[in-house]
Amino acid sequence: MPDLSAMKQEILELTRRYAKEAHAAFRPGQDPDRLPWQEGQAIPYAGRVFTEDEVEAAVGATLDFWLTLGSEGAAMEQELAAFLGVRHSLLVNSGSSANLVAISALTSHKVPAAKRIRPGDEVITVAAGFPTTVAPIVQVGAVPVFIDADPITGNARCDQLEQAFSHGKTKAVMMAHALGNPFDLSATLAFCQKHDLWLVEDNCDALGCSYSMPRELAEGLGFSDNSPGLDEGPDRVIRWTGTWGDISTQSFYPPHHLTMGEGGAVNIVRDQKLKVIAESFRDWGRDCWCPSGVDNTCNKRFEWQLGELPEGYDHKYTYSHLGFNLKPLDPQAAIGRVQMRRLPEFIEARKQNWQVLRAGLERHAAWLDFALPTHATGWNSDGSFEWDETGCRTICSWFGFKIAVRPAAPFSRTELAQELDAHSIGNRMLFGGNLLRQPAFVQLKNDRPEALRLAGGGMEGSDEIMNTTLFLGTYPGLTPAMLQAEINVINSFASLNG
Repeated sequence: MPDLSAMKQEILELTRRYAKEAHAAFRPGQDPDRLPWQEGQAIPYAGRVFTEDEVEAAVGATLDFWLTLGSEGAAMEQELAAFLGVRHSLLVNSGSSANLVAISALTSHKVPAAKRIRPGDEVITVAAGFPTTVAPIVQVGAVPVFIDADPITGNARCDQLEQAFSHGKTKAVMMAHALGNPFDLSATLAFCQKHDLWLVEDNCDALGCSYSMPRELAEGLGFSDNSPGLDEGPDRVIRWTGTWGDISTQSFYPPHHLTMGEGGAVNIVRDQKLKVIAESFRDWGRDCWCPSGVDNTCNKRFEWQLGELPEGYDHKYTYSHLGFNLKPLDPQAAIGRVQMRRLPEFIEARKQNWQVLRAGLERHAAWLDFALPTHATGWNSDGSFEWDETGCRTICSWFGFKIAVRPAAPFSRTELAQELDAHSIGNRMLFGGNLLRQPAFVQLKNDRPEALRLAGGGMEGSDEIMNTTLFLGTYPGLTPAMLQAEINVINSFASLNG
C-alpha cells in the first residue's frame, strides 16, 4: 500500500517549486521575489496577486477532490465573518450573485410582512456604477429608484434620498461603495432608520474600507461597538464598510481586494433569520440548512410538514423559496483562505498606491480632478485630508484611482484613455457610467416605463462621470516602477498637450 500522505506531500512540494518559478510576476508588488517589471511591459489596472501558497492550497484541496463547497468553504465563511465582525458570511460564486441573493432574501415570506419586498415595491439606488448592483432589483420584480452620483466621490448624492422616498412603496436602499470609497453612511442610516427600510451595502469594491462617526451620532443610529481590529478612541465608533447595513455583499473576482478566481459572499450583519433565508436562496431554495453530505442536523428530517407536502416528507427535498444554485467550489475557498491572511497587507498597499499616484499627478491638478473620500474637502501633500463639519470620516482601501478631465483641459477623457492604452497602461471607465444610458436600461424603460423611476430631474452628476472619468489601478501587484511609469506617461501627455 503506497504512503498516500507522503505522496501528497511530495506533490505539494513540487507544486510550490513550480509555482514560485512560473508565477513570479504575480507576487505582491513589494515582494523581493517578484519578477521585476520591465519598461515597455503592460501595466494592468488590476489582476491576481498570489504566491505558491495559494497554488498549494488549490492543488491540495483538488487532490482531496471534495470539490463542492465543504470544509474549506465553511472555514472561509467563519474567517471572513470574524474579520468583519458580522454574524455570518455565506460564500457564493460571484459578487453579482451575492447581490442577487441579498435582495432576494428580502422578498421572502419569512421576513416581517411590512418590510417584505414584493413586486412593484421600490428600492433606492444610484445611477452611476456597476449594472449588477441594480439588475437584481429588477430581477426580483421591484422598481429601482435612481438618485444621482457625486462626480468627486463617485457615490450617491444622499441628499436626494428623501426625494426618492415613496410612502408605502419604498422598502430598501441598495448602493455600492464606489471604487472603495464609502458612501455617506451617516445620512443613509438616518434615512433608513426614519422610514424603517433595509440597507444593502454592495461592498464588492470596498473590503477593508472603514467609516467612522462621533459616538453620540453612532449610538443614536444603534451602533456602539467598533469592528474587530479598528479603534479611533472612546469618542468615536469606527466600523468596516459592509457592517453598517442589514446585509452586505463581496466580490472575489481577480480585480478585487482578494480573489478566489470567481466568487463572492453575502454578509449577514446582525439578524440570524436572514442567514437562513439567504442560504436557502443560494442553495436551490430548499428549507433544509444541512450542508452537502450532511443529514439531519435538525433531528427532524422526517418530521416536518410544510406547504401541502405529506407529513414527514424528506426535509432535504423541501423548498420554501424559488432559489438558485450559486455556491462556489471548495478549492476556490482554499485559495480564498490564503488570500484572507494577506488581506491586511493588501488593504495597506491599495492606500499607499493611491497616495503615490495622487502626489505624482498633483502638478496637473488644474486639468485633472481627483477623487476625495466621502466627507473630505481637500487633500494635503502629506497624504492627509481636510474634513467637513459632520464629524464623519472615511478610510479608503481604494479599488481604483479615479481621474476626471476638467472642462478647461486641452484634452479629453477619451484622448487621455487612448494615450494610456498606447502605452499598455490599463484603465477603465467608472464601470457603466450613467446606467440609465446603457442599452439594457434604455430598452427596459422603452418596454416597461413603470419598471424604473428617477428621483427628481436629470442625472447630471452621473452624466459627468460617464463623460469625463476613468480610473487606474491601485491593486497590490503594482510595483514602484510601474506606478512611476504611469505618472510619467500622464504628466508627459498633459505637458505636451498644454
